[in-house]
Amino acid sequence: MVHTVHGQLSAQGLTFGIVISRYNSIITTPLLNGALDCLYRHGAEENNITVVYCPGGFEIPQATQQLASSGTVDGIICLGCVIRGETPHFDYIASEVFRGISQIALTTGVPVALGILTTENLEQALERAGSKGGNKGWDAALSAIELVNVSKRLSSERKRSKR
Repeated sequence: MVHTVHGQLSAQGLTFGIVISRYNSIITTPLLNGALDCLYRHGAEENNITVVYCPGGFEIPQATQQLASSGTVDGIICLGCVIRGETPHFDYIASEVFRGISQIALTTGVPVALGILTTENLEQALERAGSKGGNKGWDAALSAIELVNVSKRLSSERKRSKR
């Protein structure tokens, strides 16, 4: 029989950090509201959630690294929005933000969920922040809950197998 590991969708007793960009707040605020709603509906307690604001998308990895290194959270949800403009700035920012977040998750072992929108225009961003496209902040929070539970289960099994 194949051994499988599934993450539960319960945030009860877990601690989460949310790193959010203030830039494009017309988008990021609804993403934050979606993430918080998801966490609360899955049993998270308000005092187990830390929200860290940073100036823009480029700064998200820096704040995420500090939060992951603090040892105060079980998982982190990164929220932001980078909208393509008329210059290549979009490509540089989006690439570095995604690379930085991925590197942090891999090097710290802290589960990190990505709720950063990369869109062609404001309309697409609005659609993904709570209108027709759902709320990607909610989706990122749900992923974080599951990933933290998978991580805890794998850690528990690893400790048990060493005995």
